[in-house]
Amino acid sequence: MDLSIFDVVGPVMIGPSSSHTAGAARLAFVARQIAGEFTRVSFGLHGSFARTYRGHGTDRALVAGALGLSPQDERLRTSFDIAKERGLQYDFYLTELPDAHENSVKMTFTHPDGSTLDVVGASLGGGRILITRIGEYAAEITADAPTLVIAHQDKRGMVSTVTHILASNGLNIGVMRLSRTARGGAACCVIEIDGGLPREVVREISCVPDVISVRAIDATDAAEGGAERV
Repeated sequence: MDLSIFDVVGPVMIGPSSSHTAGAARLAFVARQIAGEFTRVSFGLHGSFARTYRGHGTDRALVAGALGLSPQDERLRTSFDIAKERGLQYDFYLTELPDAHENSVKMTFTHPDGSTLDVVGASLGGGRILITRIGEYAAEITADAPTLVIAHQDKRGMVSTVTHILASNGLNIGVMRLSRTARGGAACCVIEIDGGLPREVVREISCVPDVISVRAIDATDAAEGGAERV
């Protein structure tokens, strides 16, 4: 069996649990990058998360991630106090998510204009995560590589325009997934990039007509914490 030292030892993290603490913090951190600016976040806890979230510190880990703290940050244990200082409102409730992993959470972010965005994801163990839904769109985001989340109108040539921008900047696409609510309506394109993801590329894509929003998830930021991307 081919095992890495990461598989045996696991990630550097604040405990007690890689799935309920480190994974939860990373999950909320990635969801934060997808959501953009927000003033409140509600956490709907499913399965094992719902049963043990207080004892395993899942609640503090989720708030820490929403604040932009990494799983390695020792301030994770005091995330409630930090949230109060920064004016971040949050709440927890128990819910049932159909066909969801045991360690799943539905995060509802409220933006300054009152609009909301739901991000659903799961902590898979060992600090690994999977974002399964963004708003109305199905997703498969692991944040193991730099990732673009592009909301746009479902019009002919949109995908080719975006891929041309990436290619002209010397970026190679590792994985691309497209989801839409209806033909000709709104769509969501998720692209994993091999290598880095320059800020200027994100800005160039955001200027494309019929692009609604662009969010960039940096693999290093998602694993270690860091500044929110443009």
